[in-house]
Amino acid sequence: MKSIYNVIKKPLFTEKGMELKERENKILLEVDTGANKLEIKSAMEEIFKVKVDKVATINERGKIKKFGRFQGRAASKKKAVITLKKGEKLDLIEGV
Repeated sequence: MKSIYNVIKKPLFTEKGMELKERENKILLEVDTGANKLEIKSAMEEIFKVKVDKVATINERGKIKKFGRFQGRAASKKKAVITLKKGEKLDLIEGV
């Protein structure tokens, strides 16, 4: 098992993510590509001291980029949509 601090990379502050947070009490995060749902759930509960109801993951393949006559690939990512239990609240940008 990985260290819990290596599982969660960063929160994603997008329009869709903010709407999910307001309407459905869900949080959108970028996580380690090798992390599974159980590791993500335990990391969230230990780091942020909240109770997680459900974890959904999304694998995003890196896009092909062209640089003149050369081509490369952007890094692949893994996202997690975390549903908090009723009554739980998490504000990741409360200090800003």
